Amino acid sequence: MSRGDILIVDDEPNIIRLISMYLEREGYTALSARSGAEALEIVSRSRPALVILDIMLPDVDGWEVCREIRRNNNVPIIMLTAREADEDKIVGLELGADDYVTKPFVTRELMARVKAILRRVKSAPPQEENSLMDLGDLTIDTAKREVKLYGETLHLRAKEYDLLAELARRPGVVFTRDKLLQDVWGYSFPGDSGTIDVHVRRLRAKLNDDSSNPQFIETVWGVGYRLKEQVQAR
Repeated sequence: MSRGDILIVDDEPNIIRLISMYLEREGYTALSARSGAEALEIVSRSRPALVILDIMLPDVDGWEVCREIRRNNNVPIIMLTAREADEDKIVGLELGADDYVTKPFVTRELMARVKAILRRVKSAPPQEENSLMDLGDLTIDTAKREVKLYGETLHLRAKEYDLLAELARRPGVVFTRDKLLQDVWGYSFPGDSGTIDVHVRRLRAKLNDDSSNPQFIETVWGVGYRLKEQVQAR
């Protein structure tokens, strides 16, 4: 029995064949698309468990495909990029991608990231009762996965919420970037800490949190991040 459908979006047949072979060895069913339009049609029709999405496509770029998917679908997305520039990676994460891998990549590392993301999705904690965390102007309801600032609901992407909730469960405790990658992304191996920095930056923007004088998320330079000790669970 298949462990789930995974869509590979790339215009290079060799890349599709290579990734498909490794996915099928792991028990997944590999779907493929060689253009952005085809990818969007497959996502809509087949609802895969995860999308591996190349940035460079013949019709529209992977960023636009990611943006369109995120309009109404929270399927995990791993971006493939041949570019080394941090700005390119940041764009994908800000559009809602869960992770990125730079070409040329080690296939075993890509498989590890696929399994880590899917494991994290499947092992999401069950809803809890009496799960409201109060930070004064900010409240987090872990049962509803809902965050409110000054009584207004914040529209957070899944990983933004997961990161904030993880910090809020242990206020005052400093989380290293590798620890957050392990706890929030499910990685049991060193990852790119830029992923964490981008998501923290997005959270701060949505919280109107000034990094130089933060009300909520503090940077511990050279180490990681912590949530200020204002949380009272009730």
